[in-house]
Amino acid sequence: MHHVTVMTRAGCHACETAETDVARICEELGATWSTVDVDADPEDQAEYGDRVPVLLVDGDEHGYWHVEEDRLRAALS
Repeated sequence: MHHVTVMTRAGCHACETAETDVARICEELGATWSTVDVDADPEDQAEYGDRVPVLLVDGDEHGYWHVEEDRLRAALS
């Protein structure tokens, strides 16, 4: 089973949209997902802070700024 992590921050409209998309896709494909607030950890903020939302699939960076649905579906299949 695959896991998607959405690196996000409070008040980020693009992050909210990405979370909605990821939730729908993961539910359809049987994958799990979670969010991590980049502002809660200085290392995460330094790594991802200027590119949120960032998607990680099984811990590896998959994309940022928006969900490429076809690409995410392929990675989770």
